[in-house]
Amino acid sequence: MCGRYAASRGPEDLAGIFGIEVGVPSAQESQEPQEPNASRESQETHDSQEPQGSQKSQESREDPGPLVPDYNVAPTKEVLVVLDRPLKDASSPRPVRQLRRLRWGLVPSWSRSPEGAARMINARAETVHEKPAYRQAFATRRCILPADGYYEWDTGREERELEVEGRRKRARKQPYFVTPADGSVFAMAGLYEFWRDPTLPDGHPRSWWVTCSVITTEAETAPLAVPPQEGPRSLADIHPRMPLMLTPDRWDAWLDPRHTDTVELRELLAPPPEGLMRAYPVGTAVSNVRNNGPELLKELSGPEEGTLF
Repeated sequence: MCGRYAASRGPEDLAGIFGIEVGVPSAQESQEPQEPNASRESQETHDSQEPQGSQKSQESREDPGPLVPDYNVAPTKEVLVVLDRPLKDASSPRPVRQLRRLRWGLVPSWSRSPEGAARMINARAETVHEKPAYRQAFATRRCILPADGYYEWDTGREERELEVEGRRKRARKQPYFVTPADGSVFAMAGLYEFWRDPTLPDGHPRSWWVTCSVITTEAETAPLAVPPQEGPRSLADIHPRMPLMLTPDRWDAWLDPRHTDTVELRELLAPPPEGLMRAYPVGTAVSNVRNNGPELLKELSGPEEGTLF
């Protein structure tokens, strides 16, 4: 799963990594993303159409400039995402790569309220193409959530098996930070969706929500590229699920909204090559979402909390 991660790269760095055209502080503010259009969206998502004039109500959330590094990203926080989408009123309908600020925790367009968003921070790669909450976004609204890496809490093998079976909620114990061994960006596959709050009038600053979810897959069972001195030898030893990391060769195909063949899209959900990741123990301070700073990423020489193997 992915319930907490770190994202310290700024908009300028992300612009260079992903080829961002709109959404960095130097970008022209007059360039605005094209929002859903009823003539292009399916009947299934007609409620997500954004009326003309409502774009300005979202500017404060979509301008990523002021967003500071976050070393303890938690559900319902606003996060930076990379997406491809046509610009509003542009002469060309071509998708433009943008850096946007979205709320983590997807609210389906047909939801009556956003109350379940915190429970929809993850979408399973195995079923994302068929679940009502995700299938339309999977076909047309895909994104990447850039991260330094993610946190996961380790516990005993027997407890993990009970969690997989749904018979017990696993107690969080020793946190580990999982990150690319070469220091590159951890590009998490994601989806995004538009939701109109029916209780607010048109033009209200919060009348439209743009939310996202991280796609997860089965955790790797292969040895870590750099294992900790003691403890888990693979990601599967820590937790049975992990965020799906997209390697750079898949970014363009994943982000392109013109790519709607779900059979072909599912091929992009294949796990990345093995041996790219490292995991190391970090302090238990990360377990409290109120703690936030680069010290959370400090590698410990050994676990603070005992785990069972």
